[in-house]
Amino acid sequence: MTQTAPSAPKLMTMAEYLAYDDGTDTRYELVDGALVEMPPESQVNLTIAKYLLFELAKHLPIALIAVGTEVEVTGRRARCRLPDLLVHTEESQIALAGARRATLTREMPPPAIVVEIVSLGQRNRDRDYRYKRTEYAAREIAEYWIIDPEQQQVTLCLWVNGQYEDTLYTGNTPLASTIVPGFTLSAAQVLAFGQQ
Repeated sequence: MTQTAPSAPKLMTMAEYLAYDDGTDTRYELVDGALVEMPPESQVNLTIAKYLLFELAKHLPIALIAVGTEVEVTGRRARCRLPDLLVHTEESQIALAGARRATLTREMPPPAIVVEIVSLGQRNRDRDYRYKRTEYAAREIAEYWIIDPEQQQVTLCLWVNGQYEDTLYTGNTPLASTIVPGFTLSAAQVLAFGQQ
């Protein structure tokens, strides 16, 4: 009996992804044309994101802070990421006005800040520290915050002359954001949100 190899999943274009709806609440990222299901977030990650949203709202208009907004980035094929939190520029917020879906495509201005809260596991660590770092830098996003509850650190990546320059924060040193200059929380304070 002859067996045929299983067919590879059909790769999507960005337009197909933007029109895709499987009728569920499943969250996806698009990686080189393939749908990648995002597992539910841990309670620690959700709590950090929620508290960080409230802290950022003390310094920025709430309309500029978004949860659930996707960012199209470059890759070998179509690629779209779903950060845990982002801060719009006025231009990126205006670009989404009236849009059916909260997705910042490459034709739109980039957000000012993207925040990723690292989930457990090496695959997640590689995705947030390596792949997304490169993708967000290529998209010219001014700041990329990598919040790592497992390592108890925050890496603040600042976009300078075409690439990110990283500053690692641990303990009680306040994060130095160029977008939110009044933000004075330390890595320890941000990470403590996940313990509450």
